[in-house]
Amino acid sequence: MIRISSQQIFSGGISRMQDVNSNLVKTQEQISTGKRVNRPSDDPVAAARILKLNQEVKRIETYERNANLADNRLKQEESTLASAVDIIQRVRELTVQAGNGSLSPNDRQSISAELKERLGQLANVANSRDASGEYIFSGYQGSTPAFARNESGAWIYQGDEGQRVLEIDDGVTVPISDHGKGIFVDVPAAVSVKESTSADGYISGLELIDTGELSAAFPPGTRPNDIVLTVNPAGEIEAEDLSGNAIAVTPAGAQVGDEIEVAGINLTISDAVAGDTFQLGIGDKQSIFGTIEKLIAGLEGIDKATPKSSAEFDALIGESLANLDNGQESIILKQTELGGRLNAVESTTAFLEDSGLYTNEIRSQLQDVDYAEAISTLSFQSFILQASQQSFAQISRLSLFDRL
Repeated sequence: MIRISSQQIFSGGISRMQDVNSNLVKTQEQISTGKRVNRPSDDPVAAARILKLNQEVKRIETYERNANLADNRLKQEESTLASAVDIIQRVRELTVQAGNGSLSPNDRQSISAELKERLGQLANVANSRDASGEYIFSGYQGSTPAFARNESGAWIYQGDEGQRVLEIDDGVTVPISDHGKGIFVDVPAAVSVKESTSADGYISGLELIDTGELSAAFPPGTRPNDIVLTVNPAGEIEAEDLSGNAIAVTPAGAQVGDEIEVAGINLTISDAVAGDTFQLGIGDKQSIFGTIEKLIAGLEGIDKATPKSSAEFDALIGESLANLDNGQESIILKQTELGGRLNAVESTTAFLEDSGLYTNEIRSQLQDVDYAEAISTLSFQSFILQASQQSFAQISRLSLFDRL
């Protein structure tokens, strides 16, 4: 026969009530926090998985913030470049208007005045800042304005050629900036007369009509290079590159005053004498700012009083139009590139959102409490606790001395 003392009865009853009360408190905690696992001891296996899932959620949130930042920066740059295209288009319209031969000097001065305003607007656009106050076209030199006037008043690039990138997912990076040198400065230039030794001679009708012939004469690997035109003692036009290699002139034996073609370029040399030379720039680069500044100077400085000055003015208009078109094309190509980056950011953002949703769903299944089940368990545990308390109260009052 097992003997059970009163001390055992009291200790066992209190111990069982404490266990039931502990379970009740645990269930109350789950309901109040909304989590089934509040500490590793609640479910060690689930707790370990939840820790990894929490880390994954943090990783996804970080990349989502990066993707949002990249999206905002790229959209701002895209909008800024669209404004630059509009300004250049207006400058082009003014250039066409300036080429009208019936304009008076005052008319040209008015066009020049508006061109100065447009030039200032273009500089303001190129010096745009992002939300953090950094210049978006300065490369790594975010605190330095991309463009500023030098001592002579010309707009020059002050940044570097750095390109910032941002990681938007594991192993996925996207450029979020472009330096202004590549967009506004290193733009292909139209064929132009760079130098001339002639006192009275000039070139008119300069026009590139066959890019294939030009590429054949000057393959991309050999550029930049120039064409030097020389009037020989017989008055005939000869052509060669800077290395002294002869270039065919069509028609052969053409003389001063004849329309000729050299490497796909049409032109006419007038009023030149034997020994005069003209150097044509091939494959050069131009700054959009420099093109507009040169146009303004020409409108204010060329009076078109002589055939030579008139030809120089016409050449300036033609060269400016070609350079402005090249500038617009350069910016539009960059906009196309930005569109590709934005698509990459958008697709990565969608992937991150799907991954985050899936990860949160798995974490919820492991961590979140089932309220219906928890409330039912709480009611049952409350009933058990009350029953334990009542039964213990009855047992604790048992005593044979009450019957004596």
